[in-house]
Amino acid sequence: MQPGQMAYDRGITVFSPDGRLFQVEYAREAVKRGTTTIGLKFKDGVVLIVDKRISSRLMEPKSIEKIFQIDEYIGCATSGLVADARILVDQARQAAQVHKVTYDENIGVESLVKRICDYKQNYTQYGGVRPFGTALLMAGVDDYGFHLFETDPSGALVSYKAGSIGSGRAAVMELFEKEYQEGMKFEDALQLGLRALAAATEEKLLPQNVEVGVVRSGQPFRRLEEKELDKHLKKME
Repeated sequence: MQPGQMAYDRGITVFSPDGRLFQVEYAREAVKRGTTTIGLKFKDGVVLIVDKRISSRLMEPKSIEKIFQIDEYIGCATSGLVADARILVDQARQAAQVHKVTYDENIGVESLVKRICDYKQNYTQYGGVRPFGTALLMAGVDDYGFHLFETDPSGALVSYKAGSIGSGRAAVMELFEKEYQEGMKFEDALQLGLRALAAATEEKLLPQNVEVGVVRSGQPFRRLEEKELDKHLKKME
């Protein structure tokens, strides 16, 4: 970084002359260094796939959680700083429960995502704080259909048919551009997502190293068990 940029680098509330907030850009870099996270829409739902990145055989794989259930029909996957993600997950769960108690109905997926993005945006506008160093892929089903949203550390949100965040994003999106099709069956979407994850990590996928969550119309959000995931990995091979 050039010496003249140092003052803008240190303050979250100060724009650089070319209109940049460096701390927000650094938060995006933290996401890019995170584990590869994938989301795909299929015919009647959304599937989330995450690489747990087990760095040592001494680690307990079950202790690493990258996919979280927000509400009965909403879940999310994270890349970046997992500790930051837990704070956002707690905020999302609280917002979902308050809405349910107040209106006696499940919160809309887009409405919840916008609330989380508003919360993230607050941390880019006031001094004495830093942006959240995490991005979320949020998947859910509501009265308007099924949805997949990507949230950015800046508080921006984008809806995707198939998307990815984390270190392997480029490789995953390249494969999706070539092979993703709307209206895919669940099995086909999961196989495509697993192949994309394998291409991004360049390693053999093991059931204990991968986490998969799925939500379908009329069915609550759930995580796939290791035995179930193992069957899908063997099919991919």
